[in-house]
Amino acid sequence: MAAVLLLFAVPVFVGSLFQKNVDHYLKGIIFQWVSGQLFLWACFQLICVPMILLEMSFRYVIIWYSAVLALSVLAAAFLAFRGRRKAVSLSLIKGADRRQSVLLWLIFWAVLGFQLVQAVRMTYRDGDDAFYVAISSITQDALTMYRKQPYTGFGTELDARHGLAPFPIWIAYLAEITGIRAVTVAHVVVPVALIAMTYGIFYLLGRFLLRGKREPLPLFLIFTELLVLFGDYSFYTAENFMIARSRQGKAALGSIVIPVLLLLLLVLLRQLQEGEKILVKYYVLLAAANITGCLCSTMGAMLCCLLVGIAGACGAIAFKRWKILIPMAVCCLPDVCYAVLYLILD
Repeated sequence: MAAVLLLFAVPVFVGSLFQKNVDHYLKGIIFQWVSGQLFLWACFQLICVPMILLEMSFRYVIIWYSAVLALSVLAAAFLAFRGRRKAVSLSLIKGADRRQSVLLWLIFWAVLGFQLVQAVRMTYRDGDDAFYVAISSITQDALTMYRKQPYTGFGTELDARHGLAPFPIWIAYLAEITGIRAVTVAHVVVPVALIAMTYGIFYLLGRFLLRGKREPLPLFLIFTELLVLFGDYSFYTAENFMIARSRQGKAALGSIVIPVLLLLLLVLLRQLQEGEKILVKYYVLLAAANITGCLCSTMGAMLCCLLVGIAGACGAIAFKRWKILIPMAVCCLPDVCYAVLYLILD
């Protein structure tokens, strides 16, 4: 139950902060789930990395991040009460979506259920588990972060380079709060949540790209599932990372963060085309996605900055809205800082 609250209920509630004035085709519980989780991941990154570099105990991360979770929920509740509206929209498929072919939607849900079951039932030891999952287990048991060798358990100097992308510490936090062992969280709990979230993001992408064309949406999702099912032709494919290695930060970077960034940038370009005002909430969410990329992998700093920079430059040139380059550059500043730290500490 605690895992469901941390991975679904709390992000959905916090995501209501970004629901107002969002693109019509993105509104709903899935967007709230994704945006709320991105915001909370970004908060974890901002809290955890300084404590790792200062060689503080993992206990302080638990205390401070739990406080941020509570404050975020209170803020969402306050704004929902002040606006006298429901904080969570429980409608997954609205309006005309109900006219979709029931059979196609049943096929999508059946294949998704099959993938989730297989991801748990056929979980296996990956070579990287000896490092990443071991870090989560050591952190939970010893309350230290990157100060013990994951292969031997002996003490060592601070591994600051890997500490800049503390996705395994987030798994350790989930394990500590839920009372479940870190290995079980990594191999069972996290895959179910993140694989489901990945398909939620593709659902949002489909709704946005197929604006007004409801019928192809379940087909789009089913073909996406087929690509994932038959995408394990190499150990390094995105499909393999998504299904078999979703417990690793680089899998979350490729399956969640980059697709979300693409979605947000598509929304930005549409708003520029329509001459709409871009709200501060949008830039907060964009910055959260950038910071989450750093949480998942140090490589995320470069990739996220490239995506945002190229899209911002294209939008500014095409629509002559040069002022957007300033807030977009600010959204990339955390990534630049983490990249500089990586160069200094490497």
